[in-house]
Amino acid sequence: MGLIAIGDIHGCAATLDALLDRLDVASDDHLIFVGDYIDRGPNSKAVIDRLLDLRETTRCTFLRGNHEAFMLDYLDMDAFDLWRMNGGLATLQSYANGQRTIHIPDTHVDFVRQTDLYLDTPDFFFVHAGLRPDLTVQENKQQGSEEVFLWERSHLDAPTLAWEKTVVCGHTPRQRPVNRDKLINIDTGCVYHMHPNMGHLTAVRLPEREFTSVEFVG
Repeated sequence: MGLIAIGDIHGCAATLDALLDRLDVASDDHLIFVGDYIDRGPNSKAVIDRLLDLRETTRCTFLRGNHEAFMLDYLDMDAFDLWRMNGGLATLQSYANGQRTIHIPDTHVDFVRQTDLYLDTPDFFFVHAGLRPDLTVQENKQQGSEEVFLWERSHLDAPTLAWEKTVVCGHTPRQRPVNRDKLINIDTGCVYHMHPNMGHLTAVRLPEREFTSVEFVG
């Protein structure tokens, strides 16, 4: 069995399909998606449709990103302004499908609600944004800070990391994957394809640290 972590998709459904084709996922592989399935990109609804289909045939873990948190705030508290400023309108438009009425299926709402904040394995810790660099992984878990799990960035520039295992994350786009002893970041800015040197969706196969990237195609 192999672990394959996949970076921030952001509504780029066709690019996700291209990456899955390149990965040639085996029946015993375990796919870990690090969150941000929705917002900004062309078809967030199609991304979740694809992920729902994928979990029927492949073991998958779906982590929550800060954009899924925006969506939950909208669904639970009608908090739209912050979501709208961060690409939520594109997501809602994908559910309108050219119609005036927006309908988010219950299966999609359940999918977002059931996302996990992290996945801890013997050798790797998977989380959307990262962890505090001055605390061990276990200490970060004990604190259980959703804000850290969904928003942290300080680890990217920290000179030292107190972690006892490698953390695999996304959230902060980089021109190429970050591949350090205790840190792997696989957000290579798929949805930011208009920016120089970005516009790739990246996965990493573990423990080999074998990276696969595809260019944005929609």
